[in-house]
Amino acid sequence: MQFVSVRMITADVARLVAFYEHVLGVAASWATEEFAELRTPGATLAIAGTGTVPLFAPGSARPADNHSVIIEFLVDDVDRVHENLTGVVHDVVSGPTTMPWGNRSLLFRDPDGTLVNLFTPVTPAAREKFGRG
Repeated sequence: MQFVSVRMITADVARLVAFYEHVLGVAASWATEEFAELRTPGATLAIAGTGTVPLFAPGSARPADNHSVIIEFLVDDVDRVHENLTGVVHDVVSGPTTMPWGNRSLLFRDPDGTLVNLFTPVTPAAREKFGRG
């Protein structure tokens, strides 16, 4: 089995795609107006509109209703990224903070309220874990 992507359902695909294009620094690949993917070296973030939900199972997903998942992205310098996101990210939950497990993390919410964690490993053990030793 291979983990391929995380798919987010939103009522405004264009808005959410534009937000993540800016945050991730990658251009989306659009399949339709209701579906785009942002591919990073480690995983793909898929963003789909509410019109795609009935294709799987009507009512199985609701936009802007996540209260349990944090999407995480490894970045080279979380402090620099934080500065670059000024004016783009409006709901910072926690500014860059070094966590007990050795990652320096920036936690914020995307326009639909999903938690996003951008992090940089800073301790030797954390850098080793992510191949940045």
